[in-house]
Amino acid sequence: MIRLLFCFICCAVPAFAGPIRIKDLVEFDGVRGNDLVGYGLVVGLNGTGDGLGNAPFTEEIMSNLLERLGVNVAGEKYRPKNVAAVFVTATLPAFARAGGKIDITVSTIGDSKSLQGGTLVMTPLNGADGQIYAVAQGTIIAGGIAAQGDAARIIQGVPTAGTIPSGARVEREVEFDFTSLKSIRMALRTPDFTTAGRIEDAINADFGRPVAAMLDSGTVAIDLDAAQMASPAHVLGRVENISVEPETRARVVVDQRSGTIVMGEDVRISRVAIAQGNLTLRIEEAPMAVQPNPFSEGETIVVPRSTVGLDVAGGNGLAEITAGTDLSEVVAGLNALGVAPYDMIDILKSINAAGALHAEFVVN
Repeated sequence: MIRLLFCFICCAVPAFAGPIRIKDLVEFDGVRGNDLVGYGLVVGLNGTGDGLGNAPFTEEIMSNLLERLGVNVAGEKYRPKNVAAVFVTATLPAFARAGGKIDITVSTIGDSKSLQGGTLVMTPLNGADGQIYAVAQGTIIAGGIAAQGDAARIIQGVPTAGTIPSGARVEREVEFDFTSLKSIRMALRTPDFTTAGRIEDAINADFGRPVAAMLDSGTVAIDLDAAQMASPAHVLGRVENISVEPETRARVVVDQRSGTIVMGEDVRISRVAIAQGNLTLRIEEAPMAVQPNPFSEGETIVVPRSTVGLDVAGGNGLAEITAGTDLSEVVAGLNALGVAPYDMIDILKSINAAGALHAEFVVN
C-alpha cells in the first residue's frame, strides 16, 4: 500500500521580546578567537583502538613517541589494540594568556571503534602560522557508547569523538596591542540598517556626545578618543551593556523533514481564498498460486492479483483568510482552515507564490 500523507507542527514565536544588549548583537573587530589543530595519540583504550594493519600512521606516531621517551622499537613488530591516532582541535580565545587552560575536542582518524576511557598523550596544538600555541593532554570524555557481540552490534551517540574540559594549556600568546587602538568597528551578526542606526543613537545618547557612527548596514565604528575614557577596554565594557531593540525582516522558516514552521512576529498575510483536498493512492498485491491437477503434467505458477484504488477527499471547499495585522491573527486564520498536518506547508508555499505572504520564505 502506498499512501500520500501529510503531517504538520506549527510553532509561532516573536522575533525579539525586547531590548537586547549590544554585546549579543555584534562582534568587535579584532576581538576574536583563533583555531588550533594538532595530531596526537590516545592510549588506554579497552581493545577499541586502531587496527595497525589498516592505520600505519598510528604505528608511526607511536614509534616516534616511544623513541623520544628513550624506548628503542626499531624493527620490532607489535600490534596493540589500545591506541588510536586522533586529531585534536581547539579555539584559542581572544586575550588568552600563557598558562591559561582551554577546552579541546578529540576525534579519531583511523578505524578505532571508541575513545571511551582513553587518555590523550601530550599533543602540541598549532595555529594557522604553524606556531605552537598550546599543549593538550588528559582523559577523554566520550560522547557515546558502543557494544557488540558475535551477531549484533549497537552504537549510541558518537563514541569516536570526545572532549577534554580545560585539556590544553596555553603556551604562546597572540600579539595584539589593544590599548593603542584609536577606533574600533562593531560588525552586526545580522546586518540591518535600522538596527545599526539604533546602535549608533543608543551609544551617542549614553555618552552624551558623537562617539559612534554607522558605516553601513553591518558596521558601526566607535571613536575611542571621543569617548574620553581611561582605555579602550573601559569604552567597550560600557558600550557592550547598552541595550538596543533590534529590527529583523519578517520571515517564515519551514523544515519539511520534521514538519516545523516558525514565524516571526512581523509576518503578514493579505486577504486570500484557499481550496485544498487530500489524495490517497492505494496499491494492494495478493498473488495466488495455481497448481496442476493431481497426477497430471504441468507446474505450479504464481498469478499476480493487484487492486488499485484512488480516493480524493472533498476538503473544506473554498475558504477565505482575512488579512492579518499581527501574528496572532495570521495563526488564527491559518488554523481556521482545519487542514491535516503537513498540508499547511503546501498552503504556505502557495500563498507565497500568489504574493499574499509578506515575509521571507525559507525552506530547509
